[in-house]
Amino acid sequence: MAGCRRREQADRLDISRDAPYFGFEIPDAPGKYYYVWLDAPIGYMGSFRNLCGRNGLDFAEWFKADSTTELYHFIGKDILYFHALFWPAELAHAGYRTPTKIFAHGFLTVDGAKMSKSRGTFITARSYLDTGLNPEWLRYYYAAKLSPSMEDIDLNLGDFAARVNSDLVGKYVNIASRSAGFVSKRFNGQLAPPTPICRRSGQSGKPPDALPTSTKPRILQGDARDHAADRRRQPVRRQRQALGTGQEGRQDGELHAACSNALNLFRLLTVLLKPILPAVAGKVEKFLNSAPLTWQMRKPARRRSRHQRLRTPDDARRSQTDRKAGRGNKESLALAPEQQSPQRHAQHQQAEVPAASPWEPYCNIDDFMKVDLRIVRIAHAEHVDGADKLVRLTLAIGNNETRNVFAGIKAAYDPAQLIGRLTVMVANLAPRKMKFGLSEGMVLAASDTAGETPGIFLLSPDAGAQPGMRVK
Repeated sequence: MAGCRRREQADRLDISRDAPYFGFEIPDAPGKYYYVWLDAPIGYMGSFRNLCGRNGLDFAEWFKADSTTELYHFIGKDILYFHALFWPAELAHAGYRTPTKIFAHGFLTVDGAKMSKSRGTFITARSYLDTGLNPEWLRYYYAAKLSPSMEDIDLNLGDFAARVNSDLVGKYVNIASRSAGFVSKRFNGQLAPPTPICRRSGQSGKPPDALPTSTKPRILQGDARDHAADRRRQPVRRQRQALGTGQEGRQDGELHAACSNALNLFRLLTVLLKPILPAVAGKVEKFLNSAPLTWQMRKPARRRSRHQRLRTPDDARRSQTDRKAGRGNKESLALAPEQQSPQRHAQHQQAEVPAASPWEPYCNIDDFMKVDLRIVRIAHAEHVDGADKLVRLTLAIGNNETRNVFAGIKAAYDPAQLIGRLTVMVANLAPRKMKFGLSEGMVLAASDTAGETPGIFLLSPDAGAQPGMRVK
């Protein structure tokens, strides 16, 4: 067992591949090629050096061994080994600095399934934008789901809609929307001086005039969720109490203080969210008549511009009418909370997110005709040494022509029983160099790993079909 583990470690440290292979051949080692992940990061570094040369930048300031510039890598978990072991070792040996830190994340799934065009679970940035949805909503959703671990993130469209409305509209924007109305109507847009908003046993309250010095590093480390949530819940609770007394015409001072504190807390929350929601933060800066928000801002806002405001219920109703007439701007939705319940917000957002069809993205007839499907006969089949899933097929495609194809059907078929069988292949698929040889096409098979009869099922044409016939 110990010997097996040592062999597995040796395999994982292997930086070469046997021919046929693409990439760079190792000098003085015929038939041996550098593994692509050994040289690929050099291309990234080379591209940056080219950019520096074209723009008069000093490349060494970023990559010299004693550089103080912060350099971060954001990668997927499947290439962590190469970026955390191979690449730093290469850099150190060549006299360059290593990354400051590496952030590795899991994969993105859609509605619990792996991304797949054929299953309709494949979403690109362009297809998302083409629906008219705000990219900041998606960035917020991903940021809210990220964790220090390498767990996968699932993009569930129903949860996505509910999360955006609940967090951004129902909680975050609602703080400013409700408070600003009272400050404008009752106090001439003038904010009260910061006052203590939270008193706990044995502690005195503190005004919301700055981010605590410990907040920024805790946020960056990803462990400040409870801290931030607690800071948000306290002003919301106090605000609701003050709104109740204010509506009855009593305790105007408490109402003024609570609403002013809520707006200052809203500003501080925006500072935390600005890296993820820069466009929303820009609107908040205009709304608060504030300079660009930064981590270093500590003084609270004193006055809100009387000419910049969040939308009132009348504005929201007009916006609904505009959207029905085709004139609405969907981008404004995340900063246009209507005076209604969170359930109504979720319903409204659900209408904005189109239901995904399991057949999208569609192809047209021209796309389909580009795929050349041919009847083939399996002339020979054999196991592939060192491959867990592959079977090597020699396919007779007609006119005395044969093709070599590697098919991942080893778990379902005994190669000896495949010989002589007719099936269907993609004949015009670009040849692919693999570790085990050249694959010159693809055979078609159905699979169902979740149904009652899981397995792989090779397609078979009807009786009378002959090798070389085209499937149309």
